[in-house]
Amino acid sequence: MGILDGKVAIITGGAKGMGEAHVRKFVEEGAKVVVADLDVASGNKLADELGGDALFVELDVTDTSSWEAAVQQTKAAFGTVDVLVNNAGIAGPIVGLLEVGEDLYRSIMDVNLAGTFFGMQAVLPTMVENGKGSIVNISSLAGMRYDTTVNPAYSASKFAIRGFTKQAAFEFGKHDIRVNAVMPGAIMTPLTRASLSEEAIASVSKHIPAKRFADSSEVSEAVVFLASDKASYINGVDLVVDGGKGAINQDILGAE
Repeated sequence: MGILDGKVAIITGGAKGMGEAHVRKFVEEGAKVVVADLDVASGNKLADELGGDALFVELDVTDTSSWEAAVQQTKAAFGTVDVLVNNAGIAGPIVGLLEVGEDLYRSIMDVNLAGTFFGMQAVLPTMVENGKGSIVNISSLAGMRYDTTVNPAYSASKFAIRGFTKQAAFEFGKHDIRVNAVMPGAIMTPLTRASLSEEAIASVSKHIPAKRFADSSEVSEAVVFLASDKASYINGVDLVVDGGKGAINQDILGAE
């Protein structure tokens, strides 16, 4: 028996990285999962590996018609939608505010912010009809405080996701629909490993009380909990998964 037995979930950006970890953990805990992503090859490969408990659906999170189709495919395959994990996101290069061009700004906002917003709009009518549901929006520690490892557009998008989360939690709580945010810190995804040198990883790690990056599966545990009925009275929260990094005074880091 898993804590998600009988639930149907859509996980965006589910084909690779942290999203893949979420998909695997959801299936392990008994859910039927739609792997929603633009990466058709990786998404189909993952769904095929997981068998009948997973289905790949091609989804462009910035397109409302694509969302509508994804929800319809989910309901056709599994009957309903109980859980949405808005995981899809992009970061862009580490640059200052004056170096964030219009194209970069709009692409980050389209995927991270509009994608999350459109996803909630797409699944909420079904959840209201069912009288229950759980939405987990993946924000970031950079959505809570200054962060030297991201650009300002990314940070702004992740701060805004928290706002969407709290507004929706208030509005839809009366329907027994919970909307929460998870705030990952330093996570060792394949992209992180490919983009950071060992020296950079060591430098970041020394500023984390846990002295290491998290494995994606450690974030997945938090996402699964919020999606489950074990979190039945948790609504509108920011659940930080950062090894204690957020507890450090930025002035201390700046002085080093």
